[in-house]
Amino acid sequence: MSSDWYEQRRKDEDARAERERISRAAAVELEREQKLKDRADRRAADLQDRKDRAQRRRERTAKRQRDLAPGSVYRRGTIGLVGFSIAASLPAQIIHFVSIHWMLFPIGPALEGAAWILAAGVAFADEKKLAAWVRWVLRALSMSAASYAALINYQYGQGLVSHGLTASQAQTAAMGLAAVTLGGPLFFEVRQWVLTLSAAVGNARHKIEQKARARHDRKRRRAFPKVMDRARELMLAAPYGSLKEEDAFGRAWWDIHGAPRAVTADVIKNRLKAESTVAEVLDEAERTPERLAVEFLLADLFGTEVGVADTAAKGGRGGGQEGRTALGRLDKQSPEAPRYKDAVEPLAEADIEKARDLLTLVGPDKFSAPEVAKLLGRSNVYARRIRNAVTEQKEG
Repeated sequence: MSSDWYEQRRKDEDARAERERISRAAAVELEREQKLKDRADRRAADLQDRKDRAQRRRERTAKRQRDLAPGSVYRRGTIGLVGFSIAASLPAQIIHFVSIHWMLFPIGPALEGAAWILAAGVAFADEKKLAAWVRWVLRALSMSAASYAALINYQYGQGLVSHGLTASQAQTAAMGLAAVTLGGPLFFEVRQWVLTLSAAVGNARHKIEQKARARHDRKRRRAFPKVMDRARELMLAAPYGSLKEEDAFGRAWWDIHGAPRAVTADVIKNRLKAESTVAEVLDEAERTPERLAVEFLLADLFGTEVGVADTAAKGGRGGGQEGRTALGRLDKQSPEAPRYKDAVEPLAEADIEKARDLLTLVGPDKFSAPEVAKLLGRSNVYARRIRNAVTEQKEG
């Protein structure tokens, strides 16, 4: 009885020890996973931080390039000169009028401000594409106000003799004050001219493109009136803006001609005719009398047949795998096969009749040796003889 109790107690202690071991192992594994997760998070954070720093560097570089671009430097530099002009000319006007009476203080800012407000009005008129006379009236009023302000500052500069300056120094100060007073609005006006001309260059390119597009549309309408009418129907039937003009033209071409853009039934017909003619010419080039003579000679020398095997499966070309092409491509054939069969055998009346029916069916344009070869299942040499015989019979 006591031994069972001790045995049970030992088992309980072993189970508790196993549970503690498993708990410690789980804690260690959890701690390891947490460290790996923290390391991955730090790595991802570092990577994102490097990406953010690289993005900020790219943005600063792009901003620096924009700021240092000639256009930006010119526009900002002009604004800076305008600021210096106002800072130099406005105090002199204020002092001039205040020295007459303190109640005349607003005249200086009003006079200087009038020149700049009117100059800004010129820029606004350019932006809104107002009539040219409106801009010129605003320019005249702006320069009139600036000229009057420059005259006042010139007189004020000459009066500085009473403040201890020499006549030469006073003259220099007067000319400088007049120059900055008149030069500020002039600088701003020149800036506006440059911007207007730059925009005009872009507009000129746009107008040239528009004219070229309009000419293209007129020529297209004259050349393809039915297609253009169908394209307009498609665009009107579709929701507004959902179908582009070129897409509508392509679909309309298919509706009218049943083929891709710029392809018509006549184009397909002429293409097939040209391909047939080219195939016939190539076949004629491969089967000239001189080359046949060479093949006959090779056949005599090597005891093989001239390459006149069936070529219907080869698209009308002479010398299939069972024959020999020009200039001695030899193939082994049966010794019992009659030599020069296709070139010398009598023409079968049934073949001539089939070829005559083909001529009636397809017309003279498509009545070629390759077509006859396909019909009869014979070589082009024999088919050409049949074609020539039918053609001579018809002409005779």
